Amino acid sequence: MWVYEKKLQYPVRVGTCNPKLAKFLIEQYGGADGELAAALRYLNQRYSIPDRVIGLLTDIGTEEFAHLEMIATMVYKLTKDATPEQMKAAGLGGHYAAHEKALYYESAAGNPFTVTYLQAKGDPIADLYEDIAAEEKARATYQWIINMSDDVDINDSLRFLREREIIHAQRFREAVEILKEEQNKKRIF
Repeated sequence: MWVYEKKLQYPVRVGTCNPKLAKFLIEQYGGADGELAAALRYLNQRYSIPDRVIGLLTDIGTEEFAHLEMIATMVYKLTKDATPEQMKAAGLGGHYAAHEKALYYESAAGNPFTVTYLQAKGDPIADLYEDIAAEEKARATYQWIINMSDDVDINDSLRFLREREIIHAQRFREAVEILKEEQNKKRIF
């Protein structure tokens, strides 16, 4: 079903070791509005969505895994040379104590990933509006991380991810219009 190419969807370069920035990025790794939650949400919702938009949810859901891989790469590169003291100073002391520098699905606040982050109502329109909201929240989070970062290289990758969130929200909006149009046609006849 998939062809895996051993390269990231977009290059990830890191200027310097920066565990504090890594802490912020962890939100997009395992937070409620992060890439893992999005991928799982979309790939789950596709089972109760009309055929016309299944491909959209599949495509965007799998792309979210590529984004997750980019975030993991950023976090790894930002922390790989950090000392335990730097991890602690960045607010990652608890993470370091439990996982050293290993990636772990959690939010920036240290809350572990939970399936309660996922939404699936079974109503295609409601689910797609949830998906639009998820993409807009991710877009906002990327912007806020960019605002806090002075790493030009990381910001380049974050801008790419932010723009993909905008595109995904647009595609979901288009899908809502398609489904509403189909519903209206059914009511006419």
